[in-house]
Amino acid sequence: MIPAGIKEWMMMNQRVVVLNGDKMNYDGKLDFSVLSPDTVVYDDSKGDEIVERIDGAAAVITKEMPVPAEIIQQFPDSVKLIVEAGTGYNNIDIQAAKDKGITVCNIPAYSTQRVAHTAVMLLLNLASSMRVQMAMLTKGDRRNFTDHLLVPHGEVNGKVLGIIGAGHIGREVMKIAIALGMEIVVYTRTPRPDEDHITYTDLETVLKTCDYLSIHCPLTEKTRHLIDRDAIALMKPSACIINTARGAIIDETALIEALQQHRLAGAGLDVQEVEPPVADSPLYTMEHVILTPHMGWKGLETRQRLVQIIAEDVRHFFDGDPVNVVSQ
Repeated sequence: MIPAGIKEWMMMNQRVVVLNGDKMNYDGKLDFSVLSPDTVVYDDSKGDEIVERIDGAAAVITKEMPVPAEIIQQFPDSVKLIVEAGTGYNNIDIQAAKDKGITVCNIPAYSTQRVAHTAVMLLLNLASSMRVQMAMLTKGDRRNFTDHLLVPHGEVNGKVLGIIGAGHIGREVMKIAIALGMEIVVYTRTPRPDEDHITYTDLETVLKTCDYLSIHCPLTEKTRHLIDRDAIALMKPSACIINTARGAIIDETALIEALQQHRLAGAGLDVQEVEPPVADSPLYTMEHVILTPHMGWKGLETRQRLVQIIAEDVRHFFDGDPVNVVSQ
């Protein structure tokens, strides 16, 4: 709960500053005025601009923008709330915010279906070698039509889907995968009883048994490079990796090596270790890699929902009843 004195002050000061609105509103179709009667939106903010622009603000909104300790330590005393406009909040130094008396909230479930659908889309495209088929057509190669199918085109029913992370998105992917006839093995930090078609187990078992691996855990110091050379070495050469969570959960160098050496069959990556990948990254051109620009959350309906939930986070905080707090 918020102390009474601070709550009264916030009732008078409800200025909300969005520091990098273009990250969410790149097409100009969102309305940030729902956040507060006193909302200021900047397209992007860097370095010294951040502290200057939040002077007098009560709440600050960011989207995947690094907010390190050295910046938070310079925040004016007026700032009492940071809302990270997304599920992951590894871009914000939570301890520095706590030390400064600033509450940090996230938006945990705004994009559940859209991100889950992106993961399943990548899985199904990998199963049908769609990347290879489209590349052939681009080159004028129509032999899949004129001769016979020249690329692998496998069923996913009966296959084993490995899931890392059983939060909102992971659970949604499981639901869809079961409807597709897949068996699920799950590694999660919270032990759970098995369910129909779902087995909770250790990471090694998931890696060894899965035909497809879909990542849905947050990026933390413990999960950074969770999928490294040793982890990949446990997987079947016929397996594919799908990542719609955070790029750095996978050691990208190890992944590229495994794909080049045919120790993995493919990868569907909506997130990358560096976004965008460097210009000469092999991921852009690898035949069995589907690369998308962190688009899982970017559907218009999803972004509109995001803004509405940000508004709810802000309103609850100003009312003295904060929700979705990650800085406890």
